[in-house]
Amino acid sequence: MQPRILKLHPNTAIKLKKLKMTAEQSGEYRVAKRIHAVLLNASGHTSGSISNLLHSPRSRVSAWLQIFEAYGYDGLLEGHRGGRPQGLSEKQKTILSDIIDSGPVAYGYLSGVWTSLMLTGVIANEFHRTYHPGHVRKILYDMTYSLQRPKRVLANADPDKQNKWRRYTYPNIKKKPRA
Repeated sequence: MQPRILKLHPNTAIKLKKLKMTAEQSGEYRVAKRIHAVLLNASGHTSGSISNLLHSPRSRVSAWLQIFEAYGYDGLLEGHRGGRPQGLSEKQKTILSDIIDSGPVAYGYLSGVWTSLMLTGVIANEFHRTYHPGHVRKILYDMTYSLQRPKRVLANADPDKQNKWRRYTYPNIKKKPRA
């Protein structure tokens, strides 16, 4: 199998060098790496030697060169990346914010306090999106809502007896360091 060696016009090589420098300066290191691979190949390096120099798989280097031959410089730019589409839109976040502000009782829950499990169900019902309850907390944090935990208070407790127990009884039964 013959190695792929690109023949570049001198003006094209100069243009690619400039584009590589601008890509590095703007933080587009992946694009700069692809351009560097094309320039190395044009100077006589094979895909294998380029992959060793750039610490990339040989198959990727070969694909970059093939894309450059087919589409030119535009083929080396960052394209659309796959993956899950972004979550809730701004309009949906506004609707969710209105639901949260109205409270869980208005939405039909018996509890007076929202939980992430409850909001997971609300998001699934209203927007047909499924999230893990832990991720719902992150969404709420991004929407400037804060986590609030209930303070446990005994309903029929005598505050004077509690204070006496906390100040006198508890320190006596608490573990103490040995002398």
